[in-house]
Amino acid sequence: MGIIRPARRPPGWVAPGPRPAGDGGDVELRPGDGEDLCYLLGDFRLFQRIDGHRWSLDDLVTAAVAAQEARATPPSRYLDLGCGIGSVLQMVAWHFESARCVGVEAQTQSVGLARRSLRYNGLHERVTIIEGDLRTVDLSSLTPVGFDLITGTPPYFIEGTGPQSTRPQRAPCRFEHRGGAAEYVDAANKVLGPQGTLVLCCGPTQTDSLRDAATQRGLMIETELSVIGRPGLPPRFFVFTMRRQASATTKQESLVVRDESGQWTPAFRALRTAMGMP
Repeated sequence: MGIIRPARRPPGWVAPGPRPAGDGGDVELRPGDGEDLCYLLGDFRLFQRIDGHRWSLDDLVTAAVAAQEARATPPSRYLDLGCGIGSVLQMVAWHFESARCVGVEAQTQSVGLARRSLRYNGLHERVTIIEGDLRTVDLSSLTPVGFDLITGTPPYFIEGTGPQSTRPQRAPCRFEHRGGAAEYVDAANKVLGPQGTLVLCCGPTQTDSLRDAATQRGLMIETELSVIGRPGLPPRFFVFTMRRQASATTKQESLVVRDESGQWTPAFRALRTAMGMP
């Protein structure tokens, strides 16, 4: 049997947002050996491998940027490319309860975990995960008018540039086994609606290839957010917001996660609050 992580919440804090369906007595919706069931947003939970790929800061910030960008005009059709275990997919679905959502993921083990999380959280009727390679899967039949919102968190490293983990899921999540930022831009461009928004995370070495890919496909980079662990350190990653029509000038923004003493900054605390976290 796996681990059900307890909630860590301040006294009196009440989780916002929709309530999960729970396991309903279904043993498949309980963590198995080598798995845990952790909190995501509000009362939503997520199945993960203890020794595998786990959701992290870049997922949270990507979902937060997407939610902020789409808040004024909530999406009815949302797509997450390379959705992995479904963290970004479900965080965005948590925000937009009327949206029809689709995730694409190539790793069978990740797909299985994500689908169980969807059932646990009661999202399986409006959120679908397609198992396949985002470079080749045909998404055009899903919506003739394109998606209103697309997100993606590509792997950060090119194969051969460092040692790869042998643990479940990890190597393809960190290294470009099936393409990187440029391939994500290409896949998104094929199905992004005329007024749609694309939010992509990328590592520091991928920014040039992402910008080039966006320019080649006629996508305008509206905002470039650099995410910094602590003051004085280089960015850990970037989150780009792109549209077909946007200002010709890219807005440069930054988010510092912790201050000099190691405490969360007010900006990061505000992000967590907006994302339904204590």
